[in-house]
Amino acid sequence: MSTVQIRDIRKSYGAMHVLHGIDIDIADGEFVILVGPSGCGKSTLLRMVAGLETITGGTIAIDQRVVNNLEPKDRDIAMVFQNYALYPQMTVAQNMGFALELAGIKKDEIKCKVDHAAGILGLEPLLQRKPAQLSGGQRQRVAMGRAIVRDPKVFLFDEPLSNLDAKLRVKMRAEIKALHQRLKTTIVYVTHDQIEAMTMADKIVVLQGGRVEQIGTPLELYDRPQNVFVAGFLGSPAMNFLEGTVIGGASPHLRTVGGALVPLSQSPENALGKDVIVGIRPEDISLGDDDGIPATVSVVEPTGSETHLAVQLAGREITCVLRQRVTLAPDDTVRLSFKSPNVHFFDKATQERL
Repeated sequence: MSTVQIRDIRKSYGAMHVLHGIDIDIADGEFVILVGPSGCGKSTLLRMVAGLETITGGTIAIDQRVVNNLEPKDRDIAMVFQNYALYPQMTVAQNMGFALELAGIKKDEIKCKVDHAAGILGLEPLLQRKPAQLSGGQRQRVAMGRAIVRDPKVFLFDEPLSNLDAKLRVKMRAEIKALHQRLKTTIVYVTHDQIEAMTMADKIVVLQGGRVEQIGTPLELYDRPQNVFVAGFLGSPAMNFLEGTVIGGASPHLRTVGGALVPLSQSPENALGKDVIVGIRPEDISLGDDDGIPATVSVVEPTGSETHLAVQLAGREITCVLRQRVTLAPDDTVRLSFKSPNVHFFDKATQERL
């Protein structure tokens, strides 16, 4: 069982507190992604699991064994870094097998493990090349191969795709997910890219300011964000927000701070009469008929399969994603419908979901 339990983990550098009591349970074979903006503490937490950072408070256990005071080499983990960390003077095969050689494994066994990992990752033709002769994606696969040959209990990935171009990142995302499905090994993966988190993870941990904001499956977090931060962080383009007061229970409207009335299909009972933040995702806004909300087009971005509109509504810029093609231009007036059931309500004071 390759489980990881993180209990009340804290990290301080002198008077500066970085992590404020993190609790996460990672099941055997689970692909868990730690996501959040720069400086939220996700890489620090991963390095603490790896043993590269000391723990100020709390416990980390791998397979029920507390590893707080164990050296990295004794934790049975393998880490894949952002910068690949390959030895330039060694071939691909030597890079992949070096840790096994240090551990005193016999040469025949090392070759067998390296060949097996190379077969999984499609590296067989590259085994005699050196890192300088490889592309970024090939180097990343070598770094992954070096981890695979060790057959660890837990793989740790620290922003492994951030140095790759956009097209290669998409390809490598699919390769890492396929690798996980094949190996069924526990993975803890750090990224600031919420698209990576949404497309790859079994479970996402959203961090902000050294605290856990929400834990759940990608669709749980997308469909029911617990607060304004999670709602705005997950999703591309980002969720739209309007501030105002909910009025008219049977036929609810949002009276915005600017005085506009926005009709809503429904609202929670505890939102009536409250100062709220209403969130709606760009794909949940549609072009309405004559009773729609008037808005002025600012920018039109056709992408082929979709059209992205930036519009001015009630003094705010709102982004809409339309599945159909439209012939609109800046300064045109459109009418929008917010009558989708997928409208999110948050308490303005606490920023928590209503």
